[in-house]
Amino acid sequence: MIGIRQKLMLGFGGLLLIILLSGAFTLFNIGRLGGAVDTILKENYRSVTASQQMKESLERIDSGLLFILTGNGKEGGKLVEEHVEKFLVALKTEQGNITIAGEKEAADSIERLFAEYNSGLRPMLDDGMTDDGKRAFYYKNLYPLFYEIKNNAQKILDMNQAHMVQAGRDASELSATVFDRTAAAIIASVIIAAMFSFLTHKWILNPIRRLTESARHIKDGNLNLVLEVGSKDEIGQLSKSFNEMAHALRTAKKHDMAKLATAERSASDMLKALPEAIAVISTDGTIKSASETAEKNFGIKPGEDIGNLGIGWAEKLFEKCLIEHKQQTYDGYIQHFIGGSEYFFQPTVIPIPLGRADRKMTSAALILKDVTQVNEQQELKKSVAATVSHQLKTPLTSVRMAVHLLLEERVGGLNEKQTELLLEARDGSDRLSSIIDSLIAIDAAEGKKNSAAVYSAGLLMADAKDVFEADALDRGLRLICRESSGLPEVLADREAIAHVFSNLINNAFRFTAAGGEIILDAAVNGDFVTFSVTDTGRGIPQEHLEHIFDRFYRVPGQEGSTGTGLGLAIVKEIVQTHGGQVSVLSRESSGSEFRFSLPVHKEEYK
Repeated sequence: MIGIRQKLMLGFGGLLLIILLSGAFTLFNIGRLGGAVDTILKENYRSVTASQQMKESLERIDSGLLFILTGNGKEGGKLVEEHVEKFLVALKTEQGNITIAGEKEAADSIERLFAEYNSGLRPMLDDGMTDDGKRAFYYKNLYPLFYEIKNNAQKILDMNQAHMVQAGRDASELSATVFDRTAAAIIASVIIAAMFSFLTHKWILNPIRRLTESARHIKDGNLNLVLEVGSKDEIGQLSKSFNEMAHALRTAKKHDMAKLATAERSASDMLKALPEAIAVISTDGTIKSASETAEKNFGIKPGEDIGNLGIGWAEKLFEKCLIEHKQQTYDGYIQHFIGGSEYFFQPTVIPIPLGRADRKMTSAALILKDVTQVNEQQELKKSVAATVSHQLKTPLTSVRMAVHLLLEERVGGLNEKQTELLLEARDGSDRLSSIIDSLIAIDAAEGKKNSAAVYSAGLLMADAKDVFEADALDRGLRLICRESSGLPEVLADREAIAHVFSNLINNAFRFTAAGGEIILDAAVNGDFVTFSVTDTGRGIPQEHLEHIFDRFYRVPGQEGSTGTGLGLAIVKEIVQTHGGQVSVLSRESSGSEFRFSLPVHKEEYK
């Protein structure tokens, strides 16, 4: 069995062999080409230079003889002596560089002729011979030797130049041969590389691509895949293992689907038997399952789309849960009639994640909690509180009036102890009167229809600042109203919102020491303007924030300096009547920030 390793070694080994052979062949031919050039430069060029030197020296010697014949014997003799030496040096160089057939004979002939020529130069340099004798001797003996030596030097020059030309042609032919053979080697390497690339695709890349695509299909849930095992190498073994894995996954999926179907049937049966109205909704809005109570009382049936059930509050809660991936609870109660009787429910949508590690939402549970009894109790408490407060108002007024008359001593004098008791009775009756007034105010806020009009948000803050600015100065506090330009108009009951500001600012006064600040501010938040009253007072402990708007709730440890515990409850009722919300941010020793929102007048706010 030939494995991937052997296939890769075979392919890369073939490429390496071709590269080595091509390199060796190229180096060999470059060496031959260099040798041919070296021959031209070293051998023939030296002979050509020597021949040219002999010719030049011979001509200089002849010029020296002509100087002698013209009566300038001193300069002519000097010229002859100088170039005889140079001629002999050039002749010696030529004789040591014989490379061409026939070149030796020509060099020997030059040596013999120049020896005869050189011996004939002696008489020309002596003063014993007359000028006519020298002239006759020159033309008869030296000039013919000069001509013959020069011809032999030219012959050697021509022979070497011809050989250089031929060597140049040989070098050009060799260069062309080297180019052709190198190009052929490169083409062969490219062909082998292309073959190896094709085989690599066939042996390795194509199977790996099939494995990758198959893995992607399995990821998408398609387990009905069987890969063709075309070889017995590592890729083939991997394909075989992949098929075994896919088979195991198919088996496990069938087993899990059976378990899931059983679990779903059990869960559906259990859900139907629950007394509460509960439904499970898939992410596309389809009801997957529902309890009999939900189906019977609200028409929530499996297979229906939640958008088609006509219960908009449920659809909105579900959509918000899909976006935020957290539990959503309806703010308030849903009134619903069952069998002619009135019931109240509080809907909640809870996301159902895929698992503990993966928090991706797969579905959601809609739970309709029956809060009829809780609502009845709250209504009863409100009714009792309203009835009691109204019933107590008249006799309490009589008691307070009597206490005040007694303290004024209109019906007789009082001793010290009687005065002390009456003062305590007066403080208690005043406190009880404040509580009753607050209860009446809450009852009025709950029952009152919102008679809102369009007001500037800045105007509402300015009204509050004007009312409490003097009181703030008396207490040593700074009351600051932030710039309100650019804020839209809001829908509000001016008198009721003044009461809200009054409660919040009085609270800030009560818990902020002299030198502190109370800041009134407002900002646009979607379709609402959010107002805030921020102080630099003692703050509220975190564990008490969630109860701060409850009726009669007072933070422990502050009873001596607080009111009845109904002021913030009144604020909440008034703001909710306007369609807004209230909230608080606080930290101990860092102050508090109370916020409430009012709806924007949309026709004006564009």
